[in-house]
Amino acid sequence: MAKSRVIGLDIGSTHVRAVEVEFGPKGPAATAMPTVVRYAEAPLPAGAVRDGEVAEPAVVSTAIASLWRQAKFSTKEVVIGVGNQRVMVRDLDLPAMPLGQLRASLPYQVQDFLPIAVDDAHLDFVPTSTSVGQHGPVVGGLLVAATKDTVRANVEAVQAAGLKPVMVDLTALALTRALARATLAERTVALVDLGARITTVVIVDHGRPRFVRVLPTGGQDMTDAISSAMGIPDAEAEALKHQVGIGITVPDQFQPAADAIAQVGHVLVEAVRNTLSYFAMNSPGGSLDTVLLSGRGALLPGLGQYIATAARVGVTLAAPLSTMKVGPEMPQGPQLDALQHVLSVPLGLAFGVVE
Repeated sequence: MAKSRVIGLDIGSTHVRAVEVEFGPKGPAATAMPTVVRYAEAPLPAGAVRDGEVAEPAVVSTAIASLWRQAKFSTKEVVIGVGNQRVMVRDLDLPAMPLGQLRASLPYQVQDFLPIAVDDAHLDFVPTSTSVGQHGPVVGGLLVAATKDTVRANVEAVQAAGLKPVMVDLTALALTRALARATLAERTVALVDLGARITTVVIVDHGRPRFVRVLPTGGQDMTDAISSAMGIPDAEAEALKHQVGIGITVPDQFQPAADAIAQVGHVLVEAVRNTLSYFAMNSPGGSLDTVLLSGRGALLPGLGQYIATAARVGVTLAAPLSTMKVGPEMPQGPQLDALQHVLSVPLGLAFGVVE
């Protein structure tokens, strides 16, 4: 029987976030409207997580343990995610065979083009299509190769907090499950999740992830740029960032902050635009219907319009809770609306458990 309640735990650069989701007796795939039971987050000090990887396990595990004590989650079993530039995701076509056999064959199929030794990587394959090739049936999909060090660091921090990781999933796949639902599962959409230090771009075609790119820039980089340009503390720079926005006319005294945001934001938006263009050029009929923004960085005023203009495609804010029920222990009203933007990854992680 599938688990009826699952907790997704997202270890970000500035926060740890967990969400508990209740599914029907047949699990996520058979539950049209799951219930979000409870959510909690705890801040992390700067440097505890670097480039999407746990750098100070003791600090992170202390934050997670505190989160569990305060939120009173119903279980210590969790699904955790990985997603940084040390996790390689690329298209791969393989001879058709049962998925278990296909995954078992990966070390022999991919050893010649991995940037690291096969023995140093965790490998997985996500099938997305089938076709007939020159030598018979072919399964197309995404190869995922994560360095064992990256996975181990996150797992050990969670275990040190007294929790039990039951699954380690790719952040990009979590975003797909949380956001490409209902009518969006019938379209071609780009999911852009703007974290503090990392932006994840996933292009999903009719519910299947087709292309993934992880960009080494996020909202905290803009905050840092403002702090340096204006000579103000981080907290003031964060508040000023949302006051100034990007691509918006500001008073003269805020122009250094606007210039600082623009410098970082231009690099980020160009990287997003190039990613979308690459997909369109290499995918016959691969035009995008829309772009969904998630993550706290998505709330930056003017960012959606900037991306829409650069990429020539409509941009909207993601609303993962629109396809789910919300339990009585969750915040309500404006406070719940504010959570929409940080829930996507932990929600999608919870959807990853199928047994």
